[in-house]
This record gives sequence, C-alpha cells and structure tokens, in this order.
Amino acid sequence: MEKNTQKEEFSYAYIYAITSAAGYALQRTHTPLDQIGIDLIITGDRSPGILRLPQLLVQVKCTSRNLMDDNYLRYPLKVKNYEELRRPNEDPPIVLVVVVVPDEPDDWLQQSQNELCLKYCGYWISLAGQPATANDQTVTVRIPRQNLFGVQSLTNMMQRISNRENL
Repeated sequence: MEKNTQKEEFSYAYIYAITSAAGYALQRTHTPLDQIGIDLIITGDRSPGILRLPQLLVQVKCTSRNLMDDNYLRYPLKVKNYEELRRPNEDPPIVLVVVVVPDEPDDWLQQSQNELCLKYCGYWISLAGQPATANDQTVTVRIPRQNLFGVQSLTNMMQRISNRENL
C-alpha cells in the first residue's frame, strides 16, 4: 500500500476508535462528499438531555512530519481545503482533524495482550468564519495542542452541537 494511503487509513482507524469509545456512530463518506472535503460523519444519539441529534462532519489529514512546537501544530493545508472548512454557520459543523504519526509505519502502533497503543494522536480545529486567503497553494493552519481529539473533546463537541452552540 502506498504510504499516503496507509496514513489515511490509519487516521480513519484512530478517529473510529475515539468515536466508538465515546459511544457515537461513524460513517465514512464517498464521492461526492469526499470531493467537497467531508471524509467522515459522526452521529450522536438521542440520550436524555440531548436537545437534537448531533452530527459532526470531519475532514481528516495525517502527517508524520514534525510540525509541532510547545503550543501548536502548524499544518500546511491546501487552499481548496481551507476554503471548504472556513464557511461560517455550517449545519452540521465541519472540523479538521490532523492525526500525527511517527515517520515509520512499523512505529504507528504497539500491541500486547493487555493493550493496543496507537501513536501518536490527533488534533482538531474549527475554521468556520476564518478570513479568506490570498495564498494560491497552502495556508498554514495553527491548531492549539490543547485541542487533542479524544473521547472527552468529542463528547464536548457533540453536546455543543446538540445545544446549537458554536465549536
């Protein structure tokens, strides 16, 4: 398998694991949704206290490049993708999730009888309402490292969506 395809598949597996652990359903999209920047759809349930069925659209990227400093992941996003993600008031909302992995696929996971460890992790950001760019190739997106894509952050996002709050 080509390495970029392998990264893409691994990033989907990472998000699927988080989504499953949080108790939500995940659907992988196909043409034409993937052509407009929607790779995954996460759907919640009608639990008590949930005002509406929450859905989250996700554009997924994966990188093994060292693009992090102490506070941010700086990801060079294609302008086409940036434009798809920056539209305000999308319903359901769409976020970017960038999964960071080690350089070598052999290092992406470790397994024993007691655990399955996926390396490293994903970070999310909503670009809704961001300004247009004059760039013609890429826009460097700064994702705060505190925006770890995990069970708790996904649960918080889905609750906010259910309450019609911005992400």
